[in-house]
Amino acid sequence: MKVGIIGWRGMVGSVLIERMKACGDFEGLTPTFFSTSAAGGEGPEVDGRRYRLADAFDLDALADQEALITCQGGSYTLDVHPRLRAAGWQGYFIDAARALRMEQDSVLILDPVNRQVIDRGLEAGLKTFCGPNCTVSLLLMALDGLFAGGHVEWVSSMTYQAASGGGARHMRELVAQMAQVGDDARALLADPASSALQLDASVSATLRSEGLPRDNFGVPLAGSLIPWIDAPVDDGQTREEWKAHAEGNKILGSDRAIPFDGLCVRVGAMRCHSQGVTLKLKSDLPLDEIHGLLGGANEWVDVVENSREPSERLLSPAAISGSLKVAVGRVRKMRMGPQYLSLFTVGDQLLWGAAEPLRRMLAILRGQL
Repeated sequence: MKVGIIGWRGMVGSVLIERMKACGDFEGLTPTFFSTSAAGGEGPEVDGRRYRLADAFDLDALADQEALITCQGGSYTLDVHPRLRAAGWQGYFIDAARALRMEQDSVLILDPVNRQVIDRGLEAGLKTFCGPNCTVSLLLMALDGLFAGGHVEWVSSMTYQAASGGGARHMRELVAQMAQVGDDARALLADPASSALQLDASVSATLRSEGLPRDNFGVPLAGSLIPWIDAPVDDGQTREEWKAHAEGNKILGSDRAIPFDGLCVRVGAMRCHSQGVTLKLKSDLPLDEIHGLLGGANEWVDVVENSREPSERLLSPAAISGSLKVAVGRVRKMRMGPQYLSLFTVGDQLLWGAAEPLRRMLAILRGQL
């Protein structure tokens, strides 16, 4: 199968290539690696072969591919995709960007959750497949068992989203902020006689200083948080918050929309998005049955016992980063009534939230999943 890959140098693209290599996905493929800025240069090495880069704006070269996988971003998609289709290209377009997610002829791909929706799209002849928003993907992976059983009436998710959700430059800026905070407080940390109030004053002064790196976030994230992600939309929501309802229901293929709501907050984690979830069930299910539904829905959900030691050890970005596991814990009934459930979940947004659905969609097209 001839497959073109665009945006392979970026954060999501790099993770995608790593996963494809690890899973042997290049076997039987004829890959072409495209670049928007370095056509003719050296591309990645796969199975001992170094590939030469093709021009990502060369429509003839793109149209020669049976499938294209792009992690290049929405601007590239909006430029190239309509021109390819207008020229008659009938290949499969697999895209990490949000640009085409809500189009009627696109399918949102998260096959452990919505394989039937994907299969219906393929049977209908659809050719555009988009990776969903990372936070939404992780939420649906975590709650797959409850959604699959039709048990959920509504969901409210309060997110704790890592710096890497903004991109590689945002990750570097967070580390630069942390380094400056540490450097400025070094003398106080070295002095056992210094007080916690002195240390706090030093940190606060650094975070409020003009010299703190903030070109990307605009404000401090180290030692702080940002209660706003993406552009504003109607009703006081941000676009990131809006995606939960819009994309969540499209992924599920819901005949009747399930209300999703909540707040999205950027925190000083490097990688992995966490979510505190409140949901209402349609009926009162016993907790052991809920645990069984969550843990049995797909092989990647890891249900964590609701006690201190496993919660601290297993239910955090530090524990989950780089793993395909989606941890779900702190599961309990709420005081509002037996149908109200509270839980906490953590997943790596660069894997199930981004790269993994793309590589698995290619495997579906090849008849390998």
